[in-house]
Amino acid sequence: MSGRKPTDEELRARLTPEQYQVTRQRGTEPAFTGGYYHSKDTGMYLCVCCGEGLFSSGTKYDSGSGWPSFWQPVAAGKVESRRDASHGMIRTEVRCGNCGAHLGHLFDDGPQPTGQRYCINSAALDFRPKPERR
Repeated sequence: MSGRKPTDEELRARLTPEQYQVTRQRGTEPAFTGGYYHSKDTGMYLCVCCGEGLFSSGTKYDSGSGWPSFWQPVAAGKVESRRDASHGMIRTEVRCGNCGAHLGHLFDDGPQPTGQRYCINSAALDFRPKPERR
């Protein structure tokens, strides 16, 4: 499905209520509850809405924040950011560069080499494991 922008009707039918609330209504899953928070598997994290590859497991790290954290996207343009002044604070929202799904927020307190922390909701992600070599 990568590259194609699903309709709202398709997403309502396919996503769980939590996935829909996070990605389409800019929600946030409770800290320390997401399915990918503790994951150490090797592979690619995809947008749950359109299947676009967003983050490599090689850039995932434990930030202690309660959400999966990455220090950079897999490639330029895979995610986009915009100012978010909701909830009485100013933050940088992160969205899928392909379909615009809300993913989470970006902070400038991450590790080197970027110093950034992409704090992403597990509900906004799908995971494709890296195939094992034989």
